[in-house]
Amino acid sequence: MKPINEITVTFPSKSCNESFARIVAAAFASQLDPTIEELAEVKTAVSEAVTNAIIHGYENETGEITMICKLYPDSIEISILDKGKGIENVELARQPLYTSKPEMERSGMGFTVMETFMDKVDVVTEVGKGTTVTMYKTFKSLQDKQEK
Repeated sequence: MKPINEITVTFPSKSCNESFARIVAAAFASQLDPTIEELAEVKTAVSEAVTNAIIHGYENETGEITMICKLYPDSIEISILDKGKGIENVELARQPLYTSKPEMERSGMGFTVMETFMDKVDVVTEVGKGTTVTMYKTFKSLQDKQEK
């Protein structure tokens, strides 16, 4: 299915840009008029994906993060791409409470949070080349409206 709207935003991998990405994704999704709760879930998932790219993808370096958002009649697809170090073991990284940065007091819940708030999360990574996390969410509130 072809998206009804699409944006691409690229920004430096700085912590201050995590909130920017959240707001951009929520503002873009708001075109469909989802509930406040659904928007909060999207914002939280985007925060986790962007934070992972900043902390794990680039570590102490500054690189580029690209966010691609695609809207469909009742859903959104959001990809967060980095060209950082990649993930050596995706299955391990997706385990609740696993963190490769225990010295930073990371909770290891990033992927778990993304998977909780989104319907599907795909991860494509290549060590030394980067990671793309693509998240999908169908807005149930919009499906309910369409069924009435």
